[in-house]
Amino acid sequence: LKKMISDEGAETIAAFIGEPILGTGGIIPPPKGYWEAVQKVLEDNDIMFIVDEVVTGFGRLGTMFGSEYYNLRPDIITIAKGLTSAYAPLSGSIFSNKVWKVLEQGTDELGPIGHGWTYSAHPIGAAAGVANLELVDKMNLVSNAKEVGKYFLDELKNAFDPHPLVGEVRGDGMLASLEFLENKESLKFFDPAKKIGMKVSANLLKEGVIGRAMPHGDILGFAPPLCLSKSEVDIIVSSLKKSVDKVHSEI
Repeated sequence: LKKMISDEGAETIAAFIGEPILGTGGIIPPPKGYWEAVQKVLEDNDIMFIVDEVVTGFGRLGTMFGSEYYNLRPDIITIAKGLTSAYAPLSGSIFSNKVWKVLEQGTDELGPIGHGWTYSAHPIGAAAGVANLELVDKMNLVSNAKEVGKYFLDELKNAFDPHPLVGEVRGDGMLASLEFLENKESLKFFDPAKKIGMKVSANLLKEGVIGRAMPHGDILGFAPPLCLSKSEVDIIVSSLKKSVDKVHSEI
């Protein structure tokens, strides 16, 4: 990152954008110390930090925001999915005081920024967001995500860390994934044509459980509802074990 900034010139870089935990890329938590090191480089070069909280915002990791979970200091946060639990389309951005002061001063000096479109601030989306966030508080879904999310990951590790088909079990909060390897000792990947992740996902669906075959490798991802219970975790893990064992026996 330092070299890239040096090569390009800090003055040419508008911002650094990142997810607190990599989502569609495979549900990959950051290595220890990663974000602290990244933030120091950005701050040393006066580069804005934009955190994409579309997936992690509003309780997914057992904190209201992923920035809180990983001790991030963003200038801008983008939000969407968890804002309404997808019952209605709604997204937005949250600005730090530092960024807001620039916008405020610029508006006073130059006039308002013409940034919007036909459906901006739609009352139906806003009403759904308010109702959803009230339920998040009322049902203690953030604390449930923390408690049950830990139980979920622990149970996945207990069931699949020793499994010959599973190279890694990983996740944080209510995000988890299994990555399948042909040889976990040499870390050899399967031939993509074998579609191992998709086969496990298809077998799991027959058991009545939805697990997403991720697009980048043989990875099965889970982002269960924040109201998930420990008894439901047991059902997921039991069904997943049957599905993984079946695919393993077939190859």
